[in-house]
Amino acid sequence: MRYVRYLFLSVIGVLLITLALANRQMVTLRLLPEELAGAFNVSGELALPLFLVIFAGIVVGLLIGFVWEYLREFKHRRALSKTGREVSKLEREVKRLKGKSGDGKDDVLALIE
Repeated sequence: MRYVRYLFLSVIGVLLITLALANRQMVTLRLLPEELAGAFNVSGELALPLFLVIFAGIVVGLLIGFVWEYLREFKHRRALSKTGREVSKLEREVKRLKGKSGDGKDDVLALIE
């Protein structure tokens, strides 16, 4: 299974390197449209290779997906935490009640004796 994972990661790596080599031309990213930037006298331009823009888009999309999924599953994690606290509380109560019954014997057997 380890070799399949290494094979998969190496294929992904080769594909990303090929994508980067095929998209090396420079592109200009603008913060605002030219008309709006002229009205506010702001020049928000950045020249980057196209593959960096593509990779940044992928990373931003993954981060948004991770945050979205974290927020979506929050109620499930909260319920699991609450259940865990209840289980530990009940386990402590069981230990306490077993300690009261006397020498670890069953209550029914203690009554018979």
